[in-house]
Amino acid sequence: MDTDLPIVTVRLWRADAVVLFDGLMSTDLDAVPITHPAQKQALTDLLSRLEQDAGIAGATTEEIAAAQEEVAKDMGC
Repeated sequence: MDTDLPIVTVRLWRADAVVLFDGLMSTDLDAVPITHPAQKQALTDLLSRLEQDAGIAGATTEEIAAAQEEVAKDMGC
């Protein structure tokens, strides 16, 4: 990654980060519909950042399930 490029900080609930990470880890990024190759790269970069910066790569099955429940509450589930 080019460190001279501008950086954007996105604040997420930890539960959202866990759910996103789990979803991206279980998604075949080659099968995701894209209109430009940069979209796939951006998803890969997001996955990398969640893994490195959020410290959620080692989330247990129980933590993932709890995060999914927490995030689903915002959907009225």
